[in-house]
Amino acid sequence: MRPRLPPLNALKAFEAAARHTSFRRAAEELNVTHSAVSHQIKALEEQFGVPLFERSQRRVSLTEAGEVYYPILRDAFDRIARGAELVRTVESPNVLTVQVYVSMALRWLIPRLHRFEARHPDINVRLSTSCLQWEFDRGNVDVGIIIAADREPGLHYTELFRSEAFPVCAPRFMEGAQALSEPSDLMHVPLLHVYTVPNDWRRWLQAAGVEAEVGTKGPSFDSFVLALEAAIAGQGVALSNMMFVHHDLETGRLVKPFDIGIPQEGEWFLACVEGSEDHAKISVFRDWLVEEIKADPDVGGE
Repeated sequence: MRPRLPPLNALKAFEAAARHTSFRRAAEELNVTHSAVSHQIKALEEQFGVPLFERSQRRVSLTEAGEVYYPILRDAFDRIARGAELVRTVESPNVLTVQVYVSMALRWLIPRLHRFEARHPDINVRLSTSCLQWEFDRGNVDVGIIIAADREPGLHYTELFRSEAFPVCAPRFMEGAQALSEPSDLMHVPLLHVYTVPNDWRRWLQAAGVEAEVGTKGPSFDSFVLALEAAIAGQGVALSNMMFVHHDLETGRLVKPFDIGIPQEGEWFLACVEGSEDHAKISVFRDWLVEEIKADPDVGGE
């Protein structure tokens, strides 16, 4: 049986209050009273057994538990909204809906998508993005570009590539008396975490011969793209793969302090529902995607 879900009104109140960091503005958006929002959130906190907000006279802010829950709920609401939009749209054979991580979409796919559109002007590509790890959305998408360690029954997988993670940072971390010169120096700077892949830093430090317990120092993000933006802003050192940071390394916005990399957990696949892999729009997208990957040395191609 599906676990009991929290009340929808309480979730809506929490999401709006977290987005605005204000119970008052959440109440205005939802067209309810301030006390109604406060009551809904209090009931949610009682159900979870942890506070979700720190309250003061002038403002509210998310607790650690609230910070964890908010992006998950925001992502779920976004997917529900996108699914509703898909349902409203009359199914068309020339629409290809691609499920993809937001980091992959922004950092690799979108800059190349014009080449697919030029080759196949009759196919309209629609992207469905997510910051978090997700299951293949069988009812709403045609294909998904996903990194996974295991294959889900009922899906057809096309192997794409494996990626390697390595540290990147703003150039200032390589300058001055505190410059990063060996991996152990990372213990003295903030490490930028992506909490959907919690073991990456621990695995990298172990591979680099650094004995350290990672988990308390440095902020966490729900996507690589946010961690990389923080790294570009000089807020710490992030882990990434070459396909996400090639342009930033070329332009000097980021540098690679060490030549040590670790295989990212899982393999990149193009997934679709079993039996649909030979549909024309899926087949041509798969062929184009494989061709692009083979031509890109940063992804391990030719």
